[in-house]
Amino acid sequence: MNHLYLPRLADRELSDRLNRAGAVVIRGAKWCGKTETAKQQAASVLYMQNPDTYESNMLAAQTKPSLLLRGEQPRLIDEWQDAPQLWDAVRFAVDQEGGFGHYILTGSATPGASPKHSGTGRFSPMTMRPMSLFESRDSNGDVSLACLFDDPSLAQGSTSVDVEGIAHLICRGGWPEAVLAADDSNAYGMSKDYIRAVAEEDISRVDGVERNPEYALLIMRAYAHAVATQANMPTIRGLIKAQKTELSRGTVDAYVAALRKLYVFEDLDAWTPSLRDRSRIATTPTRHFVDPSLAAAALGASPDILLKDLPTMGMLFEALCVRDLRIYAESIGGKAFHYHDDAGREADAVVVLDDGRWALVEVKMGSQRVEEGAASLLKLADKIDSSVMGAPSLLMVMAPVQYAYQRPDGVVVVPPTCLKP
Repeated sequence: MNHLYLPRLADRELSDRLNRAGAVVIRGAKWCGKTETAKQQAASVLYMQNPDTYESNMLAAQTKPSLLLRGEQPRLIDEWQDAPQLWDAVRFAVDQEGGFGHYILTGSATPGASPKHSGTGRFSPMTMRPMSLFESRDSNGDVSLACLFDDPSLAQGSTSVDVEGIAHLICRGGWPEAVLAADDSNAYGMSKDYIRAVAEEDISRVDGVERNPEYALLIMRAYAHAVATQANMPTIRGLIKAQKTELSRGTVDAYVAALRKLYVFEDLDAWTPSLRDRSRIATTPTRHFVDPSLAAAALGASPDILLKDLPTMGMLFEALCVRDLRIYAESIGGKAFHYHDDAGREADAVVVLDDGRWALVEVKMGSQRVEEGAASLLKLADKIDSSVMGAPSLLMVMAPVQYAYQRPDGVVVVPPTCLKP
């Protein structure tokens, strides 16, 4: 295993939260780097899943959980959800000790049992995802999203990453070990191993309910076919049926819920602005995995296969851009959504900052479709009630092009390998 640590955008966020809360809870998909990031700022570590100490750890958690909290602070408790009572123990300790920065809790699954207390005022929750292209050093960072909100004319940069390079980045994903892998084929295989491990082990461990690995794989494959669409659950079940297996509504819903608890699925919620007309805004989320490499692996897609199937690559390219926009938006004080209405107007992503400013983003696979994306953004921006929402700070098309630039109509075009927070 490669132990080189690449700095993460979460480093600063964790430091800030430790300075304002007694405990920080880092949530997110397994293997995305939560523990390594926490270790950079922890003074001591408790690994709940250490095989040598697992039984004694669980016994202590059941009888006297305060024993597990002993150690230099900030004290990292890794995979705390294995013993949910630790939440209440940490909450009580924070109340007794006062001050900030005592504990860091990391977990790759939502705990099956809810703590007795919410932890409001004691815990500061943060989410980590696999690496963005800027974190993995695949984006040169020529263009800053935060700066574009202030001045879109700052969209100036260039990249040497072509469509073949994008296919590689989709299949490799943002997993730290894959990013550091010396061999591309090994990096691609890691995502395939990931979904197989989820299906065979994690999905049954997340809440103690035994589940069929083949059903889990079928559901992940169906979800992958629906990536970057607003497919509803009946549509997802139809995609499963098309694979010659019919599962009940309850079964599919239960598996999907478990995969969300494991942070494998992470849908993109809908944005509901005030419009100038009476169009009905769709509220169905856009379907996404936490990383596009998992969708590619579920489909059995390699870079070569994607380059021969550009419609599928386009969906996964959108997923890649959405992953990065989520990470960048949160790092600059905002959140990402999507938009679609019954008049056919849409935005693949909407970035809304805490100060109320907002941006519309379209993702297009190829320079020839940039014009289409720009026209769509201008049409949508004109229909949003600026007297209520304010004018958009930014209209952006993300595409695998060579240059970042601002068009005469004000829309900016940015390749994802030029973007940073």
